[in-house]
Amino acid sequence: MRTDCGTLITLLLHFGFLSLAAVGGGNSAIPEIHRQAVEISGWMTERQFADLFAISQAAPGPNFLISTLIGYHVAGPIGAILATVGMCGPSSVLAYYVSGTWDKFKYARWRMAVQAGLIPVSVGLIGATGIIVAQAADHTVVAYALTAVTAVITYATRLNPIWLFLVGGALGLMGLI
Repeated sequence: MRTDCGTLITLLLHFGFLSLAAVGGGNSAIPEIHRQAVEISGWMTERQFADLFAISQAAPGPNFLISTLIGYHVAGPIGAILATVGMCGPSSVLAYYVSGTWDKFKYARWRMAVQAGLIPVSVGLIGATGIIVAQAADHTVVAYALTAVTAVITYATRLNPIWLFLVGGALGLMGLI
């Protein structure tokens, strides 16, 4: 664990900037969080990142919980607090001040254009998240196949994802993944 001032400031600023750029929610920032945590700062391995992502998605609560877990992994409780404040603070303040003005222009063409333009950006960022997490977690042919089959089933059916989680867990227990 690193509790030096530079690391704490990096956590706060990195997640603060990401909170403003997370178009489509916290999961859209995962590729950049991964880049910072694994590739640039070397705070964790690919596997550790994938594990923290899985925990953050399985736990109840907001989907940006991964920022708290990374902060904790890097700098303990202080890191967890700073990463969470960074991820929540700036975007919350911006949303508070912009929401009133945004509602005033509910039928303005520019607002509709901005919203229409942000939809494909959000979908693309969330798709990139899926690719980054799959690359970090999948290291066998069976794991890649399971990821592909799960993606197809999720897209093509209305099957509750819990059943797919159970299949993945069973394959893991059998030592196939």
